Amino acid sequence: MLTKNVLIIGAGGVAQVTAHKIAQWAGEFGALHIASRTQSKADAIIDSLRGKGHEMDFTSHAVDAMDSAAVAELIQKIDAAICINVGSAFINMTVLRACIDTRCAYIDTAIHEDPAKICEIPPWYGNYEWKRRDAVEKAGMTAILGAGFDPGVVNAYARLAEDEYFDELSSIDIVDINAGSHGRYFATNFDPEINFREFTGTVYAWQDGKWTENAMFEVGRDWDLPVVGKQTAYLSGHDEVHSLSARYPFADVRFWMGFGAHYINVFTVLKSLGLLSEQPVTTAEGQEVVPLKLVKAVLPDPASLAPDYTGKTCIGDLVKGRRNGEDGEVFIYNVADHKQAYEEVGSQGISYTAGVPPVAAAILIARGIWDVKRMVNVEDLPARPFLELLGEMGLPTRVIDATGDHPI
Repeated sequence: MLTKNVLIIGAGGVAQVTAHKIAQWAGEFGALHIASRTQSKADAIIDSLRGKGHEMDFTSHAVDAMDSAAVAELIQKIDAAICINVGSAFINMTVLRACIDTRCAYIDTAIHEDPAKICEIPPWYGNYEWKRRDAVEKAGMTAILGAGFDPGVVNAYARLAEDEYFDELSSIDIVDINAGSHGRYFATNFDPEINFREFTGTVYAWQDGKWTENAMFEVGRDWDLPVVGKQTAYLSGHDEVHSLSARYPFADVRFWMGFGAHYINVFTVLKSLGLLSEQPVTTAEGQEVVPLKLVKAVLPDPASLAPDYTGKTCIGDLVKGRRNGEDGEVFIYNVADHKQAYEEVGSQGISYTAGVPPVAAAILIARGIWDVKRMVNVEDLPARPFLELLGEMGLPTRVIDATGDHPI
């Protein structure tokens, strides 16, 4: 197997996890390059890699990822075979364009977002990424969309249920619970701007063969889950609903995210005051300010939460369906520990669960198993090789079915 150089776009908490996992699995790759608008952030990740004793060939770069030509030039300069985009969702289309132009394999972890728009009409993938399917196939390169945890691993859980448990699926309920504590008055676990944009628009779910609409925090449900116990989660709009509904049009597809009363209260106040708006306002001094960007600036950097984070996450799919004419259900899930993640890679558990899966996808591309030379979402690919590899990399999958709770 020829070694393949890897380019990471982004230098936040998820990028740090991704870089550490590539270094841990260095035998699968060639050199590792990390690019960010601010090169010093990439340098800091490389310092953390060397601090762990990794001796892979590391190089940092400064690049404006909104400049497709600049990204393509960098890809060619470093002879990158795989690009892992873990930067802002605002850069997806320019990075994807650069990968198409250079025939470099592309992996991302979230749907593209237009900074000027919030909560576009569904299916969200159809607004941007899926429009590039023909260009990807014509270029003869692989593009794997949404290969984080959710979206990503939860998509593979649905595919595993399809392949190994049911003849047909009737519902997929994705549940994301963070039962950890970061010790701050208020903070978000990833980019506050992206986080808040996700929860200020319409909540779309796929139910009864059509898109349904709700407001955020309108529909809640109590869940009793492994390890983290009883938790309240709310119907939320999320990326994976928009691709899973295309593959499973006859199944209901919903996403549920856990929120505490404190988060909901602060969020509601910020939104009610207009501080979560992406539209600029002018101060009395004549200075133009975007409220959402101001809120982002005063909140803690999500990466700074890692040292003090304790507790666990539980993310999984409750899948119902029929096999041999009988109804059944399975819960396929992972539990991650914030403290263990920090001790291993210097990031908290949310970043860990998002940053490990794209490395598994890159390994499967390098091995040829997932190098499919077209654009796909994770559920379009065989799930078991991905999930088994993730188990080796620190994100084991468990299943609760008729036989009990067991590893896959």
